[in-house]
Formats: sequence, structure tokens, C-alpha cells
Amino acid sequence: MKPIAISDSANFYVSAERIFDPSLKGVPVIVLSNNDGCAVARSDEAKALGIKMGEPLHLIRDKIAAHGVRVFSSNYTLYGDISRRVVAVYEDYTPNVEIYSIDECFLDFSGLRDRVGHARTMRRDVLLRTGVPVRVGIAPSKTLAKCANDIAKKNPIFKGVLDMMDPKLADWLLPLVPVGDIWGIGRKTKAKLDGIGITTAADLRDMPLRQARAMGTVVLERVVLELQGEPCIAFDDIAPQRKGMAVTRSAGIPMQGFDTLFQAITAHTTRAAEKLRQHGLVAGTMTVFFHTNRHRPDRPQYAGSRTTRLIPMSNDTLQLVAAAKRCALAAWPKVGAERYAFAKAGVMLDDLLPVEDRPKTLFDAPPRDPALMIALDAVNRRFGKKTMILGSEGVSQSWQMRVEHRSPRYTTRLSDLPVVRG
Repeated sequence: MKPIAISDSANFYVSAERIFDPSLKGVPVIVLSNNDGCAVARSDEAKALGIKMGEPLHLIRDKIAAHGVRVFSSNYTLYGDISRRVVAVYEDYTPNVEIYSIDECFLDFSGLRDRVGHARTMRRDVLLRTGVPVRVGIAPSKTLAKCANDIAKKNPIFKGVLDMMDPKLADWLLPLVPVGDIWGIGRKTKAKLDGIGITTAADLRDMPLRQARAMGTVVLERVVLELQGEPCIAFDDIAPQRKGMAVTRSAGIPMQGFDTLFQAITAHTTRAAEKLRQHGLVAGTMTVFFHTNRHRPDRPQYAGSRTTRLIPMSNDTLQLVAAAKRCALAAWPKVGAERYAFAKAGVMLDDLLPVEDRPKTLFDAPPRDPALMIALDAVNRRFGKKTMILGSEGVSQSWQMRVEHRSPRYTTRLSDLPVVRG
């Protein structure tokens, strides 16, 4: 059986903040969601205070003040760069790394004689080179590897590494894993399983396959097989082709007037175009949407969206922004637009293809020479994001997300580098 490992970073957002601020170690820390809404990352000390995942900031202000909880806005630029550095360490320890999320990667551990020793060496190296603590679970399937990782996370006796390739070890440990903690088991499925007495990973592993398919279709059947050690979720040596992408943001201050809204749409479209070019793709369809705050029924409500075909298919920022403007104007309220305060806007791109597979058009204008976009990307890479932008993105950008507690972007901006004074 091919051993699959999963390595995940402990409280990743908090760990990233602690790299550059040693005073955060040993104290309760939380990181907030977009617009500083709720807690999306908590240190172990914050968890011990009873701060729950997703708890709104305004409901825990008293607890924050009473216990000296350190609060940070999400710093995605920093977290993304630290994640990239962690992955670079993984790549020194395995030929195949599959990025599952910003803080989790599946690793191919085939051919290793001492898997546990290899994983522990990798953990030490990640901590030394990036400052991020990680835990590793190893098993013959991805679902079992996730279980092993969770057990290693919660039980210090494993010292951050658990190898569950031995079925006897799985027999001992799976009864300790609640069925709701298993990868792929949602709340509704958990409720159904609880109703028939299946409460642990061991119970689910021993569930008859026919019963699993009848209760949860082929998805639950695959989970059962994975718990039995039969891999049903492939290890992707080659990343699958993206079918679509989206860039959406909630506004820090509600957006009123078309010009303000279109600043945000321009910014989102620009970012989407950059992502297309990074992946060597072009898009064939664009959707632009915007809406008011649905949680404020006391205020006028409006939601608009329009979709357009992109002919020829494109990843050119200027062409995509022009298409986005056509969509936004078509979706803009025809009467009483001044009454609406828009809380969110976004751009979705679909029908993605590699640039070289873009269909040729006979009567339409040919695609723009890519030299302009190459130069635009080069300037922004060298001098920092948003060094060069379109005028329609605006300058003041009052709609930007609230980030009142954001730390510096230490690793990606020269102006944010830590300063050491003698």
C-alpha cells in the first residue's frame, strides 16, 4: 500500500503572526475574518477561554478586555507567503506535494523505510526554516491520514507524528475518533449515523457498504472504503485543470453610486485577470454581481448580476474590465439607484482554457499583444502589488475591507520589514 501523509500547520494564521512577534507566544490570540467580523483562527490559549470558531467580535469584546486577548485582522498576503515557504520545505522531503488548503498538504511518502523519522525531521526543518509548527498523519488513504493527523494533533504522546499504516494501530485508535470529526462527514450525515448507533470512525469503517450507499450515496461508501484502507481519493501528481474562478469581497463601507461600485468591480476583475495569467489560462464567460446587505431587512434591498461571453477568450485586464463594465451597467438599478448601499461585489470567470487551446476567431478582432500585460505584471511583481492600476479602480477606495488590526506584511513589502534598533 502506498503511504500518504498529510501535514497541517497548527493554528496557522496565529502561528504566522507569532513568527514576527515573540510577545504573542503563550498569550491568547485570535485572527478575524473579512471586515473584522468574527474569529476564524484561535490560539490554544484563546480556545481555553471559550472563544469559539466563528464567534462575532462584538460578542467577545468583554472577554478580550478581561483576558488581554490579542486581536488581528486577516493578513492574507502574509499568510499566503508563509504557506508558500512551508510548501517549499515539504518539496525537499517528497517528490509529490498536493496542496489541499493554505495550511494543509498531502505528501507522497512512498519508498521510505523510516516514515516516522522522516516526518519528524521534516517537522523540525519546517519549524527551523519558517517558524511554523506542523503535525503529520500517515496512512494508506487520505481519509485515514486525516484521522491520523487529528489524533496526533490532540495527543502529545505521538509528538506530532502518527503513522497508521499498521491496521492493528488503526483498530486501536479509530474507536477514539468521533464520527463527526471524519473528513467528508457533515452535520446532516452525522445526525443520520448517530441515529443508527454509528458514533465513531471504527463504527463507520465497519458499516456494510450497501447500507452506506443507501444512506449517503457513493460519497459515504467511499468514506467507508477509505477508512478500511482502500484509497478512493486519488493523489494528484498533476493539479487538475481549473474550470472557473471567482474574486469577491465584502465592502468595509457600503458602496453607493455606480462609480464607487465600479472601483471595486475593477479591482476584483484586475485580480481575476492576474490569476488567469498566472495559470496560463483564458476565460470564455464572465459574470459580475453585486448586492446589498441581506441581513439588514430594514434597508432597501437589491441584487444584480449579468453574464457575458468573452469573444475572443481573454486574460487581458483591459478587455476584462471593459466587459465587466458592460455587465455592471446592465445590472445597475434603473430606478432609485441612489437608495441602495451595496455590501458586496464580485466577478466570476468560467469556461477556462489554456492559452494555447484558445479557439481561433475568423471575423472578431484578434487578441491583444500580450506584451502590455507582461509588462504590467512585471512592474507589480517588482515594485509591489497595486503599484500600477487602472484609473477606474480609484485612489481612496473607501469600499476596501476593514482591517483595523492587521499586522505588517513582513515578507512581501519592503516598507513593512521589521526594523532592529541598537
